[in-house]
Amino acid sequence: MAASAKVLTCETCTVNEDWTIVLPRRSRKGRNPPRIRTPDEQQKPWFPTELVSDPHRESKLLQKMQTCIKKLESSEFYQTFMNQIQTPEILNRFYNVLGSELKMQMVIYGIGSIESYETPRLQLSLAILMKRKLSWIGDAEVFDPILSATESRVLESFGCSVLSVNEQGRRCATKPTLFYMPHCEAELYDNLLQANWGVMLKGMVLLGNSFETYEQHVSEYKSSVIVNTARNVLAVQKFTQEFSIKTVSDDYFAAFHDSSWHFFSPDVEAELQLTEI
Repeated sequence: MAASAKVLTCETCTVNEDWTIVLPRRSRKGRNPPRIRTPDEQQKPWFPTELVSDPHRESKLLQKMQTCIKKLESSEFYQTFMNQIQTPEILNRFYNVLGSELKMQMVIYGIGSIESYETPRLQLSLAILMKRKLSWIGDAEVFDPILSATESRVLESFGCSVLSVNEQGRRCATKPTLFYMPHCEAELYDNLLQANWGVMLKGMVLLGNSFETYEQHVSEYKSSVIVNTARNVLAVQKFTQEFSIKTVSDDYFAAFHDSSWHFFSPDVEAELQLTEI
């Protein structure tokens, strides 16, 4: 589409059941392939690990998050991250995903416990800053099965909606969607790709673990575990454009290492190839 049809702006002053495992452990080698879940199993109602928010903890966590956001916003990592988004190579791909829409919703899976650890707070801070600084990022929805009521209240205070259903990552991108999935398990990425296989992949962007890293791991270690749990992740490489995120400093390595932007451009032939795998 013509660049004059829409302007993407960046308002920068300068330019457990948690999902935190990057690759399955070797001890899991040889387990049976995951069975296909029924629709009822895919959409399980969810309740926080505690039903009532603690006002004292909520206030303390809110302060921690505000401090974390300020720290990230002033970092070289963040400036590098925002500069990368604004390069024509990446910005034009966001144009293509948006199409005629003005906003792209953001779905955040697997953020972890923002009360217990700094890494999830940094990952959430990046999502909040993207929503604030990029005019074309719309509503943000968050889910992680380990979230507490206190954490949910804090998330809501930052303009995020906490999902009441565990989608198992199987959200269909019926409108332009940015899926932010920091350091989730391979199976969760696979569920997302399976739910959107075909033309819907063109309407989504994924920020998460590098798919190229999964492919290299299989090539080097001949890991049948990843082949069984991430068949779609491996197959989608045929029509994925991946751009790695530079962590810049050790302060942000744990939160963002091996992370990449993923854009998808499937065609009919590629779709047929995948269904045969």
